Amino acid sequence: GAMSVDSITDLSDNTSKLLEALQLSHPHELDARRSLGKKKMLSLNPITWQVPRIVDRCCKHIETHGLQTVGIFRVGSSKKRVQQLREEFDRGLDVFLDEHQSVHDVAALLKEFLRDMPDSLIPRELYAAFLSTASMEGPAQLAALQLLLFLLPPCHSDTLHRLLRFLNEVARHAESSRGPDGQEVPGNKMTVSNLATIFGPNVLQKEKPGEKDVGAMNFEDSTAVILVLQRLIEHYQTLFMVSPEMQRDILRRLFQTDPDVIDYLLRRK
Repeated sequence: GAMSVDSITDLSDNTSKLLEALQLSHPHELDARRSLGKKKMLSLNPITWQVPRIVDRCCKHIETHGLQTVGIFRVGSSKKRVQQLREEFDRGLDVFLDEHQSVHDVAALLKEFLRDMPDSLIPRELYAAFLSTASMEGPAQLAALQLLLFLLPPCHSDTLHRLLRFLNEVARHAESSRGPDGQEVPGNKMTVSNLATIFGPNVLQKEKPGEKDVGAMNFEDSTAVILVLQRLIEHYQTLFMVSPEMQRDILRRLFQTDPDVIDYLLRRK
């Protein structure tokens, strides 16, 4: 359980706009509701984790059954079985993935979902900005990537975080190792670079699926996409961590400009 604040209808329009940026509903949805002329409550519940069920279940399945699978995401899958799984998720069924499902089928389903999202996981309006970080290095690059991640809608941010955590875990099992009994445990051969090569074009898309010239990415863009996703996989933990200093700075600014918001945020926390 956690305390949540559900009504901010008593606040001014400016404050409401500020809270829209801090809460878990997409601002565009809230604007549409307000345009109807009805006074609606905005939810500030902080415990909602907006990750599509298909993404979370695919990641969990591979984390449980596929981390030692050689060539995961590269070996072919059954198109018929992948399509069946996709249709079951599309119909809203409670799809249960267990050891009987092929790891390669589930891997293909995850790639398809990310590729075919109406708006790519990293929104297309941020495509150029993310790619521009490829020419940067070190702390400056990571700082720029973190600020760009702060611009993602909550559902995109949550889903990207889940995906990056998963890909980082897959990469940790790329090399062969020794088990407790000294027996060799085969690696999956999927390094961070390999994963970034496969997932980069699905996560960072310049054009919508099916649009003209989609996939006709030039070499420079392709290289930049891979490099950016590689950095996101390698540093996802720190990139999604807001420093105490930044939190304090934001609270100080809010106290000066919107003191009423502080009470809501503290209760939300």
